Amino acid sequence: MTFAWYSHLKNLNDKPWWIAALFSWGIALFEYLLQVPANRIGNTELDLGQLKILQEVITLAVFVPFVVFYMDQPLKLDYLWAALCILGAVYFVFRT
Repeated sequence: MTFAWYSHLKNLNDKPWWIAALFSWGIALFEYLLQVPANRIGNTELDLGQLKILQEVITLAVFVPFVVFYMDQPLKLDYLWAALCILGAVYFVFRT
């Protein structure tokens, strides 16, 4: 979803918003075709809170390299703090 949500800011910046929306929706549809079955399969082993935290971990793991390498933004210390907060969330959600 990171690419669908943010890539148009770099690739389609000179296009009308509705073209960017169609472009992003096309990418998002493909990603949803993968995400929905993955959640249904994952729900057989994990509860809903665990699935959500896992999604956030994956999102941050994808977002930081995307921002730094694709969008050419500087790496910020705030990303480390965000990762530590999510690590804490992982601990609390997955502890037994």
